[in-house]
Amino acid sequence: MAKKWLVVITIMIAVQANAQQDSKMNQFISSLMQKMTLEEKVGQLNLPSIGFDVTGPILSEGVEDKIKKGLVGGVFNTYTPAAVRKLQDIAVKESRLKIPLLFGFDVIHGHRTIFPISLGLSASWDPALIERTARVAADEASADGLNWTFSPMVDIARDPRWGRVSEGSGEDPYLGSRIAKAMVQGYQGNDLSKDNTIMACVKHFALYGASEAGRDYNTVDMSRVRMYNEYLPPYKAAVNAGAGSVMTSFNEIDGVPASANKWLLTDLLRKQWGFNGFVVTDYTAITEMIAHGMGDEKKVGELALNAGVDMDMVGEIFLNHGVELVRSGRVPMAQVDAACRRILEAKYKLGLFADPYRYINEERGKERIMTADKLALSKEAAIKSMVLLKNANQALPLSAGKKIAFIGPLVKDQRNLIGSWSGAGEWKKATSLWSALEQKFGANKFLYAKGCNLVDDEALRKSLNEHDGQIATDATPEQLLNEAVQTAQQADVVVAVLGETAGMSGEAASRSMIGLLNNQSDLLHALKKTGKPIILVLMNGRPLTLEWEDKNMDAILEAWFSGTQAGPAMADLLFGDANPSGKLSMTFPRNVGQVPIYYNAKNTGRPFTEGQKYTTQYLDVPNSPLYPFGYGLSYTTFSYGDLKLNKTSISGNEKLQVSLTVTNTGNYDGTETVQLYIRDLVGTITRPVKELKGFQKVSLKKGESREVNFTLGVDDLKFYNGNLQWAAEPGEFKVFVGGNSQEVKEAGFRLVR
Repeated sequence: MAKKWLVVITIMIAVQANAQQDSKMNQFISSLMQKMTLEEKVGQLNLPSIGFDVTGPILSEGVEDKIKKGLVGGVFNTYTPAAVRKLQDIAVKESRLKIPLLFGFDVIHGHRTIFPISLGLSASWDPALIERTARVAADEASADGLNWTFSPMVDIARDPRWGRVSEGSGEDPYLGSRIAKAMVQGYQGNDLSKDNTIMACVKHFALYGASEAGRDYNTVDMSRVRMYNEYLPPYKAAVNAGAGSVMTSFNEIDGVPASANKWLLTDLLRKQWGFNGFVVTDYTAITEMIAHGMGDEKKVGELALNAGVDMDMVGEIFLNHGVELVRSGRVPMAQVDAACRRILEAKYKLGLFADPYRYINEERGKERIMTADKLALSKEAAIKSMVLLKNANQALPLSAGKKIAFIGPLVKDQRNLIGSWSGAGEWKKATSLWSALEQKFGANKFLYAKGCNLVDDEALRKSLNEHDGQIATDATPEQLLNEAVQTAQQADVVVAVLGETAGMSGEAASRSMIGLLNNQSDLLHALKKTGKPIILVLMNGRPLTLEWEDKNMDAILEAWFSGTQAGPAMADLLFGDANPSGKLSMTFPRNVGQVPIYYNAKNTGRPFTEGQKYTTQYLDVPNSPLYPFGYGLSYTTFSYGDLKLNKTSISGNEKLQVSLTVTNTGNYDGTETVQLYIRDLVGTITRPVKELKGFQKVSLKKGESREVNFTLGVDDLKFYNGNLQWAAEPGEFKVFVGGNSQEVKEAGFRLVR
């Protein structure tokens, strides 16, 4: 009882302290805003780009002069203490009210120390690990002068043609929500004013992952029921975790672009969800509403301000037209005041009014960036993110005693290891697979051949190189192929390292065909003819179509773009010093014709039935994916016992205990991600065939067994019904537990009133 009261008292003290802090902040900002002109208030809503890196076609001009006039609220793409200090000096020494600037940057999967791409990290199914990577990214970014990141990207994505699947956490709202929360907590910590935390920005709000045809910047259209149940949960989880800002998406919602959608930004985000941070647009998103057909510059500025946008990224529509819009009565003064206040509150919470130079410390940068502990975490994350897709006849792990040929344009590559959206990452500091092998085994241990150029298609190579692809052609395709075949013939086993370039995934990198490029496929066919066992290692930023590869390769390891320590991680996995444990967070289709394909689909009125023509099916390919959601092999094997439930029905606050025994039946110690799914068999609206509701990572010694327990309550059975009410409906349910979404044990139970 004493402990209970101690907890209550502690909570009351914390609430009182927060209330006092909020009161102090409100008084400070109210006093400041009384001194501000309308022009200066509108200036706080302006976010120009200036610096080393540009993520779009426009670079803001005359920024320094605007800062002096108080017409800039923050800048992005500027980092390093020296560069940040220069601009902050202008703001706090030369502007009238000396309001400090925000400094934002795309810290997506690491800052200087780069971790696996976000899709790869999500394949770890390890929110605690992902939170640690975000914490490290915040520590480095804040030591480099930054206080704001445009991350996490939490869009649910089910179309691998869309390049930006690399930035997110895959297709599932439950897993995506867990990761969204972890990343916000990692970036922001428990005190945003600390100099080693940065403000998160949840993007892209909302629904951007459902872009039609998998083409970037394209239209999105879906029902409210689908929005609430399938696409909105990760955004809400990030908001609930305390994210300080939200970024609008490029797409439209209900026919209105997100940056002009008052239902989205005010009714849903602020009124329903209680978000009290600020909303920033994506790059020139307000300006782009003109092309959407929403009106001229003044009109789209009016729409955005009245919808609830607080900050205009790069377009300067607010700066150019905001004052006139207010004075003409098209935008209420209260709308600009609210937007300005939210941005000033963010600066206050970051501690910038107390110390504008809080994040500018040259010595801290030298001490905290790319340290040994951060590099070790990069390797750990890479190992846990890689997914073993195939391993016939225990082709892996490799024996160092065999004669091994490493073949492919990515064996020695550094440039592409850190992937897209690696921001301030320096690819020259990444360790290639070849370098890692030499460090591990010494020089001249293995055979090598490049095999093919990374990209032979001249138009594609030119396009990628225009954006720093640095793709070279060292020899003719024929010369490289002949050399590869000759090298393979000398070996006992071949490791082919192939995939995409970093620029082939990410923003503006949609692909209509998502297999290996033709020259890489030709290399694999030629190597197959040698009769040697072939291990395929893939580096890529999206699910690929690998039907031929799955049939013809002896083993396939999905390595993604795994960051600064990708090489050492791959070397450890290939030779058995680590055991693969990654599980797919996004379905791999057999071919592009199956797209979109995802595990939590709904039944039709004519579900597939073997041997019957008039059921939902293709004539030329099974409905099933090549590799399902949740799938991933290990060097060991795991068996699942029968599923046990402690009762057959629950009601009210009762809990259902779900348990089964998992046994390591192989010859290696290993880690299995045990996954729990449910199915609501009858509903007032149709329900998915499976929904992820829990998972646990279980590490087992060879031969070890362990009982794994899950708890399900009524809240786990709730969904948004046709009236968008969050409710559970009585009736029959199935519960499934297994190592992926297809191979499961199942049992049934009932929810009663």
